[in-house]
Amino acid sequence: MCMKQLKNNTITKITTVLTSLVLLFGAAYSQAAEKMKIGITLQPYYSYVKAVVGDKAEILPLVDAGFNPHNYQPQPNDLRRLKAMDVIVVNGIGHDDFALKVIAAANRDDLIVIEANKDVPLLPAMGQSVGDGAVNPHTFVGLSTTIQKVYTIANELSKLDPENARFYRKNARKYAAHFRKLKHEAMTTLGDLDTSGMVVATTHNAYGYILQEFGVDVAAVIEPAHGVEPSASQLQETIEKIRQSNIDILFYELNMPNRFVDTIEKATGVQLYRFSHMTHGPYEDEKVEVEMKQNLDTLIESMKYAAQNKVS
Repeated sequence: MCMKQLKNNTITKITTVLTSLVLLFGAAYSQAAEKMKIGITLQPYYSYVKAVVGDKAEILPLVDAGFNPHNYQPQPNDLRRLKAMDVIVVNGIGHDDFALKVIAAANRDDLIVIEANKDVPLLPAMGQSVGDGAVNPHTFVGLSTTIQKVYTIANELSKLDPENARFYRKNARKYAAHFRKLKHEAMTTLGDLDTSGMVVATTHNAYGYILQEFGVDVAAVIEPAHGVEPSASQLQETIEKIRQSNIDILFYELNMPNRFVDTIEKATGVQLYRFSHMTHGPYEDEKVEVEMKQNLDTLIESMKYAAQNKVS
C-alpha cells in the first residue's frame, strides 16, 4: 500500500470516529434537551415524581428547601423558576397555596398543572381555625392517599409523554407495592391487638389519613393553626378537653417547635408521640419512604401502648 493510500485510509478512519462521536454526543445532548421539566411544590411530591420518572425527566422544586409552606410568601425567584417548567405537580387543596399564587401570576397558558389530589377521597379539616367546607390537605401523611397520588401523577405524565408512559406506570405500580407492603407489615405486627379504646389528640391537623387506615379517630386538634401556638385560653380549653375525653395519646410534629406540649403533658399525663410532617428538610428521592416507615413505627408503638394502658 502506497503512502498516499495509507494516509487516505487513516483520514477516513479518523473522520468516521469523529462523526460517530459527534452523533453520539449530539444524540445525548438532544435527549437531555428534550427531557420534560417537571416542577414540584413540596418535598413529598419530589419523592413521588422521582419515583415515577426516574431519569426520564428533570425535576425542579419551585422553592428552595428549608421553607415553611404555611407562612411562605411568593418571591420573584419563584416566577423565574416557573418559567423553566413544562408541567408542575401541586397539592392544590390548601398546603401549597403560595404556589397557586405564583402560577396565577405567571399567566402561562402553556403550563400544565397536575393536581395530585384530584382522585383522592379527602377528609374534612379539623381545628379551631379552619373554615366550613375546608379539607385536610395532608394527604402525603397517608399510605393509600400516597398510592393514589402516585398513580394520578403517572397517568397524567403518561398523557404528556406517551413514549415513556409504560415506564412511568410500571414505576408507579412498583412504588405502590412498596407502600402496600409497609401497611401489611404494620397490620401484621399489630395482629389482634385491641385498640378500640384508643383516644388521641394531635397538635396539628396532619395525621388523619394515616390514622384512619388503622382505625384511629382523632378526638381533638389542639393547635389553632399550623406552627401557631394556642393562646392561654385555648390551651386551657385543650387541657380540659383532653381530661374530659380521656385522651391518652397526643401526636405532635417532629420538626416543629411545640413548647406548649410540655404544659399539656404535665397537666393531663397524656402520652406523647411524634410524627414526621414530611415537608421539612432537603428534597430527597426516598424521603416519603423513609419518613412514612418512621411514622408507622411510631404509630405501632403508640397503639401497643394504648392497648396495654387499657388492660392495666
